[in-house]
Amino acid sequence: MRHRREKISSTVANKIRTGGIVGVYTLSAVAALIALSAGFIFGYDVLTQMDGFAAEIRVEGIGRLSEKEILEQAEISPGVNLFSLNPFLIRKRLLAHPWVASAEVDFQMHAKVTLRIVEQVPLAVVDLGRQFILNAEGFIFKEKSDRDRMDLPVIEGLEYSDIPLPGDREEVPFGAVKKFLALGGGPDSLLNHGTIQKIRVDRDLGLSIEAFGNGTVIKLGYHDYPEKIRSLGRILAYCRQADTFNKLRWIDLNDLNRIVVNPLRDAAENGDKKEA
Repeated sequence: MRHRREKISSTVANKIRTGGIVGVYTLSAVAALIALSAGFIFGYDVLTQMDGFAAEIRVEGIGRLSEKEILEQAEISPGVNLFSLNPFLIRKRLLAHPWVASAEVDFQMHAKVTLRIVEQVPLAVVDLGRQFILNAEGFIFKEKSDRDRMDLPVIEGLEYSDIPLPGDREEVPFGAVKKFLALGGGPDSLLNHGTIQKIRVDRDLGLSIEAFGNGTVIKLGYHDYPEKIRSLGRILAYCRQADTFNKLRWIDLNDLNRIVVNPLRDAAENGDKKEA
């Protein structure tokens, strides 16, 4: 019995000694970790406040926005310390600007930092009672302000429910607007974004376009826009030769087999229409 008690006491004592050693090692490791963390923090503070680490910032890809606006949006001040810059935070700030479609922050050697910007490409203005700017992907990216002076076609006749969010199914009226606008991107296009003043959406009849700055209305309906624009080109070429280009009230291209042209002089005199 006595021998057994001594054996138990010895085992307990060994466990206590072992636990004490482990505890000491654990405390030492924690203390070392705290000291190392403090050292990193101190070192980071020293680096971010030292002279000689001023970042050289370059901005690429801007056209509408200025370099000053980009740096202000990114909250980067002149002569900022390279080690104080957080690329993830900078990118997040840049993407918060409505005119910035995408942004990259590239850290390079010799303390150089490049901000690569892709700006939004405005396609048209959507009038929903309040005016909003539509981008090339067909999404509204900001409300139009007095500072947004752009010669863009104004879309009328849509409702808030017609404007899809990313991933939503497009309604027919808005889908027709996008298809038509996609055809007019080039400056040499007959109906490009510079020659169109208004796009009117009729839920039953489709699109009507006011273009060329002379009040001419082109009725296009919902389908076959490429073919209808080619037909329009032939009609306008004839009207230019006949010196009646600026005297057109409207051209109805809904039915390509029955194109109706309504000149202003005929509308004013007797309301006659001509079929092409």
